[in-house]
Amino acid sequence: MNAAEKLIARKGGYIVNDTTEYVKNAVGYYCAEDTVIARIEVDGVTATDEKANYISTAATAVKGGVLLTPLDSEGHTVFSAITLTSGSVVAIHA
Repeated sequence: MNAAEKLIARKGGYIVNDTTEYVKNAVGYYCAEDTVIARIEVDGVTATDEKANYISTAATAVKGGVLLTPLDSEGHTVFSAITLTSGSVVAIHA
């Protein structure tokens, strides 16, 4: 999927706006408002929390309008799960 297809969510998306873990492969998470993320899972590796690789201060909200995408440089291809503390994101389906 190229960058333009990610931005238009060519394969659809899902709004996550609660604290229940959302499990589905996503090529990005668009923060629809200021959002505190509790956990990010990458490439289906359930034993690790990759949040620190994407957010420098994990307890601080990510500002609305930010698009998080997997770090291709580290071999990550998709986000596989997210858990929020507060706020909402749009999971852009892979």
